[in-house]
Amino acid sequence: MEKHRIYCSGPLFCPEEVGGMSAIARVLENAGFQTFLPHRDGLEGYVLRFANVPAPSILSGIRTRIDYAIFALDVFELIERCSAVVCNLNGRVPDEGMIVEASLAYAAGKPLVLFKDDARAPFGGYDNSMLTSLVQGKIVRKLQELPCALKDEMHRKTGCPVSLSDDLKKAVSYGKRISKVLERLPENLGRKQWPVEVINQVIDEAVTKTET
Repeated sequence: MEKHRIYCSGPLFCPEEVGGMSAIARVLENAGFQTFLPHRDGLEGYVLRFANVPAPSILSGIRTRIDYAIFALDVFELIERCSAVVCNLNGRVPDEGMIVEASLAYAAGKPLVLFKDDARAPFGGYDNSMLTSLVQGKIVRKLQELPCALKDEMHRKTGCPVSLSDDLKKAVSYGKRISKVLERLPENLGRKQWPVEVINQVIDEAVTKTET
């Protein structure tokens, strides 16, 4: 029986944040799930290596293309490939990308679980109700409780096809093609070490490749 693949969304811009996201994935994987971690499995790892240094001029010329490729691959994983979404709310304020991904999951009818074991919150100890109301205020507070909460939500919300906008369909289709190109790259070619020629190859092939 194929394992359910879970999209793990949250902050990933410093070692502490990466560690927190990796811990979430590890708990889910130990419970029998597969996971998609954007900084590990997506294109984010390529860009993150330039996060704290001046971006090379060669990157600035393709940055817009890279940004859309990151978005498209993540949207494909979240909407089409993954069975459910876990969002990490930890931080002084929730991560902006995570908010977008939680909203996409909600709109797409995906089983959605919000996790937070951080005492910080912007509104008198509470997070924004526009975010927490996506799960009727049910926030998982302990890491080890995530697998059970996820199974309960997946059982409760079996999901049904939803209509996507044309722009979102385009992004999902492009992300699917990117995923197929990535699968053909050598396993020993670590994404954090990709030269710009490789990232251009990924983007160009995904743009021109027709789906089979």
